[in-house]
Amino acid sequence: MLRHQIYEGAYDDGLPAEAELAAEFFVSRNTVREALAVLKNEGLIDRGTKVGTHVSARKYDHGLDALVGLKETFKDYGDVRNEVRAVQRLSAPPAVARKLGLEPGTQVVFIERLRYLADLPVSLDLTYLAPDIGEEVITHSLETNDIFSLIERVSGRKLGGASLALEAVSADPHSAATLQVPAGSALLMAERLTSLDDGRPVDLEYIRMRGDRITMRSNLIRSTP
Repeated sequence: MLRHQIYEGAYDDGLPAEAELAAEFFVSRNTVREALAVLKNEGLIDRGTKVGTHVSARKYDHGLDALVGLKETFKDYGDVRNEVRAVQRLSAPPAVARKLGLEPGTQVVFIERLRYLADLPVSLDLTYLAPDIGEEVITHSLETNDIFSLIERVSGRKLGGASLALEAVSADPHSAATLQVPAGSALLMAERLTSLDDGRPVDLEYIRMRGDRITMRSNLIRSTP
């Protein structure tokens, strides 16, 4: 319950005293201390004899209602910077070629980026671009630009839409080391296929996001059955 409240931003001014928490949850102060010790070991809170208990980490909302890049998504939280870890031309794996509407073995542009919010690594993005678009995109700075904005710039067209699949995965050793989380930690893995406004698919991404730092949110409207 405390972890959930922290993630929801309920304790921005600090957690209540142990006695207050014990009364709120109808438990002993020893139980409260044990719970706070777990949260401190997880890096969610800091504790001090004179300063009390404060939240040291928070979660960031990632909306699902619009087709925007991470820099646009997190603009209210701070600066997003990119660490470009790989830029390669390679033969498209069968699934990638099929989703991008390419012949098997067609050469595509592959980009691996580690995305930071301030100094916190929040996502590891693996991107496959259609060859003509990709060759133009990589002539620009990938450290300071979202790929979405670059695609629109080099193609002269707007992005039209995307299909998105979201699932929970465990952090493999490479992802864990890169995102600075323990191996096996919970990650959110998004597969997003983005098309231009003429319907042509040009960008396939596999995005691994830290489950302890990002919450996916959307507004849903019920249609008439």
